[in-house]
Amino acid sequence: MISIKSKQEIEKMREACRIVALAHAEVEKALRVGITTKELDDIVERVFKENGANPSCKGYPRGSSNPFPAASCISINDEVIHGIPGPRRVKDGDLICIDLVCDKNGFHGDATRCYVVGTGSTVANKLVRVAEESFWAGFKKVKPGNRISDISYAIQDCVERNGFSVVRDFQGHGIGESMHEDPGIPNYGKFGKGPRLSPGMTLAIEPMINEGRYQVDILDDGWTVITADGMLSAHYENTVLVTETGAEVLTKL
Repeated sequence: MISIKSKQEIEKMREACRIVALAHAEVEKALRVGITTKELDDIVERVFKENGANPSCKGYPRGSSNPFPAASCISINDEVIHGIPGPRRVKDGDLICIDLVCDKNGFHGDATRCYVVGTGSTVANKLVRVAEESFWAGFKKVKPGNRISDISYAIQDCVERNGFSVVRDFQGHGIGESMHEDPGIPNYGKFGKGPRLSPGMTLAIEPMINEGRYQVDILDDGWTVITADGMLSAHYENTVLVTETGAEVLTKL
């Protein structure tokens, strides 16, 4: 069931999304060659705590025998999503994607940013750029009356025109009182399919794109998703509100 948020609920989501954006800003300032992914994760957890929010990823899913152990998902190079922070040090040229979700007053905000650290390859820089461009291509289709797959089609078209592939095993999603709500938002598909968009819907739109083939594998940790061919991957995401006339990005300062 797709949730339509009230004005009061939207304001709560704005606050959660603002805190996610704050944490991203702090991480971006700290990101450098030599820093560990655990040090970046500590920054995220500190910002969340200082603003009265909880890291939604840490301990997710509740009751699992293998819950996610960190406040952030940090994925590097061939890691697509759900990379686990630890002692790994960031190297010159690394492509690093940082996915943050927090819960404030019972509502969630979710956003991912992707960077090339230092002097990266031409393809790494292009991949990061196209991941963001494909998000904005999908965002332009967010307006009342359009369908979910209009977003999906626009993302896929942007990515494939640039010579990359779209991950198919994972997708965007609705968001609100739960981190993952209906509807699912694939990053590929035909135009004009799926539920219609309505004012008050809140969506986490998140293109995940690969340098090579779209197929992925999951490491033995049960979380880290990698490209099956070992080539690079990039990920970009914002929480978006469907308004009366179009859409608004909530995860920005």
